[in-house]
Amino acid sequence: MRQKKKNTKSFWHRIRFKYKLSFINEGTLEEVWSFRLSQLSAFLMLALFAFFLVAITAFIIIKTPIRNYLPGYLDVEVRKEIMQNALRADSLERMIEIQSLYLNNVAGILSGTVELDSIREIDSLARNNMNYEIPRGKEESAFVKEYEEEEKYNLSVLVDPGKNLTDKFFFYKPVNGVISSRYQTDIHHYGVDLVAAPKESVLATLDGTVIYCGFDPNHGNVIEVQHKNGFVSVYKHNELLLKEVGDHVVAGEAIALVGNTGNLSTGPHLHFELWYKGSPVNPEEYIAF
Repeated sequence: MRQKKKNTKSFWHRIRFKYKLSFINEGTLEEVWSFRLSQLSAFLMLALFAFFLVAITAFIIIKTPIRNYLPGYLDVEVRKEIMQNALRADSLERMIEIQSLYLNNVAGILSGTVELDSIREIDSLARNNMNYEIPRGKEESAFVKEYEEEEKYNLSVLVDPGKNLTDKFFFYKPVNGVISSRYQTDIHHYGVDLVAAPKESVLATLDGTVIYCGFDPNHGNVIEVQHKNGFVSVYKHNELLLKEVGDHVVAGEAIALVGNTGNLSTGPHLHFELWYKGSPVNPEEYIAF
């Protein structure tokens, strides 16, 4: 027992025993600098240095782009961007399939290659002859002939002048968002501002043809679509334009992505304008935002 205590005391005495390290001028043999150091203090200093080295290395890896070069590590923002691009690509692929099927059906209808729906004939009386024409009487034939002669050179358009040409049009909402600024002609604000999520799909409000795609310093990426009966829709401050000039678009089709481009933009939103025969109109009178 005494030997064990003696050995323990000798161990602590040995690691706590201080050694003097001196730096001596070789020419004058004068002691320039010295310090005392024990084995225990040397171990603690090395441990503290290793701790700070590991902490600094971890900080550099976490807070700098160096982490992207480590195997198996990927930035959260990059993962989010990849997921959004994958969802967007899947949505575009689905939209292309729907448009392709629609165009094939239209082409089949125009060419007459679409097969008629099959029907079951109960008896011969239920048969319908498509080429059958009801015979006309003498008075009816004379009236039709007289009417055709009178209207042969009539170039007037049979349109009720009091009828609004914008009736029976269904306008798609261009984007799901909240109105932050309304239509105000007194300050030359000829549309509505819709605050939406960044890179959300911007939809064509009606069928039409793209007549302009470009970048404006104040309004950013702009796309304009010409519609029937004199309508033109304008979409400004987009992040990305998905169509080109001359492309035909259908109502509800994605034509751009919501962005924050242009000097007049203060955040991700869509500035939407609706023009009718060269004059701006209030989009809220036609679209329920």
